[in-house]
Amino acid sequence: MSLRIAITAGEPAGIGPDLCIQLAGALADGSLDLAGAELVLICDPDLLVRRARHLGHNLTLPEWSPDAATTGLSILPVTLPGEDRPGHMDPAHAPWILDTLRTAIRGCRDGRFEAMVTGPVNKAVINEAGIPFSGHTEFLAEHCDTARTVMMLATEGLRVALLTTHLPLRQVAEAVTAPALEETLDILHRDLQRHFGIESPRITVCGLNPHAGEGGHMGREEIDVIEPVLERLRAGGMRLRGPLPADTLFTPPILADTDAVLAMYHDQGLPVLKYKGFGN
Repeated sequence: MSLRIAITAGEPAGIGPDLCIQLAGALADGSLDLAGAELVLICDPDLLVRRARHLGHNLTLPEWSPDAATTGLSILPVTLPGEDRPGHMDPAHAPWILDTLRTAIRGCRDGRFEAMVTGPVNKAVINEAGIPFSGHTEFLAEHCDTARTVMMLATEGLRVALLTTHLPLRQVAEAVTAPALEETLDILHRDLQRHFGIESPRITVCGLNPHAGEGGHMGREEIDVIEPVLERLRAGGMRLRGPLPADTLFTPPILADTDAVLAMYHDQGLPVLKYKGFGN
């Protein structure tokens, strides 16, 4: 069987369908080589045909069959109820968006797909439909029956993982707990070994507070929570540095000796990562 990757189109009024159409065009003109892989779009075929026509393209995609070993691009239909208007998001489409995600997740869990790629969604519109949704990360965790997932973004020369993900800033300090930090570091360490082939990962850990707490004068989370966990895990063999102030951690001398950075919260680590590698 060839490598199969599921792709959800995301918000139907957004750029996700456009990206799917661009993908089909790149395969058609030979500018993209899948090296024998199979891509399966999870979307409404009529939505893509309409959007392609709107963009001045013709689009024809074969329907995907789990029993056919093929390469290239096919579509697994999930019918979109109602009408779609590019640029005009409708909360009524929220259940459809989540259905495409559930379809991809089921396919990954039962072995039909080896991976999934998600088109962009608008969290606010999904919440306006009365469906609690804080992001793909948490949705995947819920539907994979796991209490904790770790979000890590990577670009050339930098990997940044997060202890907390999509939380209001006022809730972050309460979420920085010893069990959460230890479990996150265990997952990050193991998967750097498993998926990135790093035998002995070097992980640099951010402090939570400015100047990593300034010896307790700007907060005690470093002293009471972070440092004890790092000491315990170092004793078990992990190569951990920190907690270090986030404002001086992301510098070449430190990153040269780091395989991944663990940030305490979303906007502590991701602005640096995205500045360095947005689009890559």
